[in-house]
Amino acid sequence: MKGLTLKPIVSAMALAIALGGCSAQQGSSQEAEVAPNVVAQRIIDNNANNPFFKPYDTFLGMPDFDKIKPEHYLPAFKAGIAQHKAEIQAIIDNPAAPTFANTIEAMEFSGDLTTKVASVFYNLTSADTNEQLQAISKEVSPMLSAAGDDILLNDKLFKRVKAVYDQRDSLTLNTAQQKLLEDTYKSFTRGGANLSDADKVKLRALNEKIGKLSLEFGDNLLAETNAFELVIDNAADLKGLPQDVINTAAQTAEKKGHSGKWVFTTQRPSITPFLTYADNRELREKIYKGYIERGNNDNANDNKKILAQMAALRAERAQLMGYKSHAHFVLEERTAKTPENVYGLLDKVWPAALGQAKAEVAVMQKLIDEEGGNFKLAAWDWWYYADKIRVAKYSFNEQETRPYFSLENTLKGVFYTANRLYGITVKERTDLPKYNDEVRTWEVYDKDGSLMAIFLGDYYVRDSKRGGAWANSYRQQYRMHGVESKPIIVNVLNYPRPVGDEPALLTFDEASTLFHEFGHALHAMLSDVEYRSQAGTSVPRDYVEFPSQVMENWMTQPEVLAQFAKHYKTGEVIPQSLVEKIQAASKFNQGFATVEYMAATKLDLDWHTLSDVEPKDAAKFEADSLSKMGLIEEIAPRYRSTYFSHIFSGGYSAGYYSYLWSDILGADAFEAFKENGIFDKATADAFRNNVLSQGGSEDPMLLYKQFRGKEAGIEPLLRSRGLLAK
Repeated sequence: MKGLTLKPIVSAMALAIALGGCSAQQGSSQEAEVAPNVVAQRIIDNNANNPFFKPYDTFLGMPDFDKIKPEHYLPAFKAGIAQHKAEIQAIIDNPAAPTFANTIEAMEFSGDLTTKVASVFYNLTSADTNEQLQAISKEVSPMLSAAGDDILLNDKLFKRVKAVYDQRDSLTLNTAQQKLLEDTYKSFTRGGANLSDADKVKLRALNEKIGKLSLEFGDNLLAETNAFELVIDNAADLKGLPQDVINTAAQTAEKKGHSGKWVFTTQRPSITPFLTYADNRELREKIYKGYIERGNNDNANDNKKILAQMAALRAERAQLMGYKSHAHFVLEERTAKTPENVYGLLDKVWPAALGQAKAEVAVMQKLIDEEGGNFKLAAWDWWYYADKIRVAKYSFNEQETRPYFSLENTLKGVFYTANRLYGITVKERTDLPKYNDEVRTWEVYDKDGSLMAIFLGDYYVRDSKRGGAWANSYRQQYRMHGVESKPIIVNVLNYPRPVGDEPALLTFDEASTLFHEFGHALHAMLSDVEYRSQAGTSVPRDYVEFPSQVMENWMTQPEVLAQFAKHYKTGEVIPQSLVEKIQAASKFNQGFATVEYMAATKLDLDWHTLSDVEPKDAAKFEADSLSKMGLIEEIAPRYRSTYFSHIFSGGYSAGYYSYLWSDILGADAFEAFKENGIFDKATADAFRNNVLSQGGSEDPMLLYKQFRGKEAGIEPLLRSRGLLAK
């Protein structure tokens, strides 16, 4: 549960389907009368210097970031869409009878230019955006999803796909090919291919509205996040804060035009230490409310009406497609299958987690009373008093861990773990293209010494980057067109920058996030599949977090800590006594951590199991949802509706439960490593061969059982969180 992880861009068709939240008519009426291949060529001829229109003259074909300018995207998207349209038309016009090769594979092999452009554009709109890119996104996104609709709602194309699908039992296809055929057919039926002409028009209109609202939601949230500043000009108000946090706040103030003061923001690296250590309760309340009221301030960036409209439109679209709700539509394609199954899982974990959270409240209130505090514990007090209890109970202050987890050393720990498990080695390059000067790049070599991938790391918080942490791809691994595509994978995080001569120092939790996101990177880099749409992390949303959840476990192993957790000044390995404190404290505050996450999960499902197609009063709906689940007032959901970007501007609608679902798999899978040895070669090979390398080429739960030999149980997760009844 580390933050947003974006599903990679796998193909132009898959991208258009993923963006199928919006639709619009593309091109001018004059262009519509011209053959699409002619349109594409005209655009290319008129933009000779556009770097997207020729192979990148770079190492391993990395995007040529230095040459790519904002003005290049729109013509490249238009040319790519036109090319893709021509390729699809050629499939439709093929006089030969439909076959797997001339229809299914031909579709899979189409859309290269669109994929090339989109993989750069959508990575940058997340990691290094600006007003120009945001404006282009508003124009491009409807064009792309209109192109997706044009594919999925094309009767002649669907007729060819269905002809191949109907003879699937008599075809000689391998497992991956069978999966590609089934997924392609489902994408059409779920994309509206069986609808009447009138309902297809309705679907396009719904997609267009939803997509535009999603973009607006994300832009509003970014503006709200960047707008809030807690400016402190009295040093006394910094009491309790560690010096490195104070130094970072001074650096932020300088950058934001408040020289000589200190500025804290609602970005996680800023707000979390303030809530944890600042003695000033009034200021803790101010920054906390600044965070949880984002998008809920009745201003130009308010998101309440937007999200309520989105939920209603999603419900209407699902019912048009024959489903009870948006959640029923979404979960059909996930390993969970139905919202009832997800609610069932949550109901198994919720009572124990809520009971533990209430016990944690009692302990903190007791401490407040003992200290003479004449107030009731509030949500903005939780981090502060939880830390006090952690220190008192375990003699553990997370700040003690910072000197041992410099970013540089933690990266070494990540690479060490990957090497021990899979034989991977890395070599940093400083001469490769990068989209921001802060980005770092590495060549990644497989155990046989062959170059396997390029890995990019983008680690520091900045205003042009959305919050959270994620992994994505600039190019996926696949074997198509007779070539082996080497993946180019990026991890994006939001750590505080180094201050002065000191390196970037991470808390234990921040270091764990680095391991988590590299788990996603490994899933993408160790991919070994034929088709682009099945590569790497192209798996159901509630499975994609599983490999990354597993990877986190090595972070806490003494054998691994001894390799990299070294004091940045003295080189001293983290003391065993501190490791024992970390391990003892690892189950502390798990009631809070589990409840705040699950509350957001339940809120997501409540929004998306709606069958009412009239927009709700967002504030009342959220309040009723939280009341129904019995959430205590001392805890807010990890994401309230108005800033729940995962579900309203990301890909997690009706799917935020995925982290818990994947964590069950992750906890169960790591049991195999604990049973056989955390670096046992046979276990690591089995995990690589059955999980990491297979991507979406086979049913994921079948792959899991092939690795584990059984279905996953919930007990390892409850045990790891200290939630099993004693």
